[in-house]
Amino acid sequence: MPADGVPAWLVTCYRDVRQVLTDPRFTRDDLHAVGVDGANAEVIGNPESIFNLDGTDHRRLRVTVQRAFTPRAVETWRPWVAETVQHAVDALVAAGPPADLVAGFTRPVPFAVTSRLMGLGSPGGADEADVHRWTEAFLAAGDRGDGTAAELAEFTAFAADLIARRRRERGEDLVGRLVRTADEDGGIPETWLVQLVCGLLASGNDSASGSLGNALVYLLGERRDSWPSLADPGTAERATERLLHFIPLGDDETTTRRAVEPVELGGRVIPADAVVAVSINSANRDRAVFPDGLDDDLDAPLAAPTLAFSAGPHHCLGAWRVRLEMREALQRLATALPGLRLARPAEPVTWLLGRTTRSPERLPVTWA
Repeated sequence: MPADGVPAWLVTCYRDVRQVLTDPRFTRDDLHAVGVDGANAEVIGNPESIFNLDGTDHRRLRVTVQRAFTPRAVETWRPWVAETVQHAVDALVAAGPPADLVAGFTRPVPFAVTSRLMGLGSPGGADEADVHRWTEAFLAAGDRGDGTAAELAEFTAFAADLIARRRRERGEDLVGRLVRTADEDGGIPETWLVQLVCGLLASGNDSASGSLGNALVYLLGERRDSWPSLADPGTAERATERLLHFIPLGDDETTTRRAVEPVELGGRVIPADAVVAVSINSANRDRAVFPDGLDDDLDAPLAAPTLAFSAGPHHCLGAWRVRLEMREALQRLATALPGLRLARPAEPVTWLLGRTTRSPERLPVTWA
C-alpha cells in the first residue's frame, strides 16, 4: 500500500509498470477523493499541479508547455548550458583542492542553468538562497509546519509576480514563452500556470542537482577506475543514461494511479476505482529486462527505455535538461580532473532527507 495508508495494488515488473504509466485507463484524476495525497509534497499533492491533472485538462496544459519547449528552443539552450557547466569546472579547478563538490559544483551548476532558463537574473528575480528555501518547502514530504506554509506562500507570490512581469515585458526565457503560449491558447487558469512555474523552477533545479550528486557519489566511490573514461563524450552520454536509470533520485518507492475501469494487468484483473501503486525503481531493476544491473559496463546501452522520467502523458518535462546537464558535467569534469577522488572515502555519506528527493549533503573531494 502507498505511504498514505490507502489499500493499493503494487506493480513492480517493468512491462506492467510501463503499461500503467501509458494506459489511459489508469489516471491520476480524483486520487484525492480516495484518500491518496501524494505524501503531502506540494509538487505531487496539489490538485492543480500538472502532475495531478489528467484527461482533457492535462492535455490542454501539456500542449501549451510543449509549445514553449520546442525542439528549436531546446537546441538554442544547449550551447549556453555547456558553457555554464564549463565555467563551473574552471572555477573548481582554479580554486584548487580540496573541495566540496556539492557546494562547489552540483548545486551552483543547476541553479545557474535555472536562473538563465527562467530569467531569474532580471530585475525582481531570485537568488540561490531564495530558490533553495522554496525548493525545500515545495518538495517537503510529510507533515508541514507553519514555516513551510509561509515559504510556499512566498514562492507562489513570487511565481505569480514573475508571470505578471513577463506579460508586461515579454522575453525569450522559459517563463516568457510559457506565458505567451498560455495566453495564445487561452483557457489555462492562472493558478495552473503559477503551479507550473513553481514546479519547473523547484523540481527542475532539484532533480538536476540531486541526480548529479548521486551519480558522483557512486562514480567516485564505487567506479573510480571508470572515472577517466567519462572524458569521452559518447561514453559520458551512455553512462548518463545508465546512472539516471539505476540510481533513484528519491526514496519514495511508488507513484499512484486509479483504474477508471476493470483492467487486466499481469494476469490479474484490477477492478474499477482501485488504486495502483507502481514502483519505478523496481521496474528499472527488473532482471528479466536489465539482467546486468548498474555494475555492468557504464558504456553499455540500456536494454529498454528507462522509466526514470516516467512514461506516457506524465513523462517528465525536464528530462532533456537533466540528461544534458549530467552528460556535460561528467564529461567536462572528467576531462579537467581525471584524478578526481573522494577526500575521505571511508566516511559515510550524509544525505539530505525529508523531501521527495535524496542527495548528498556534502561530497569532499581532492585531486593531484
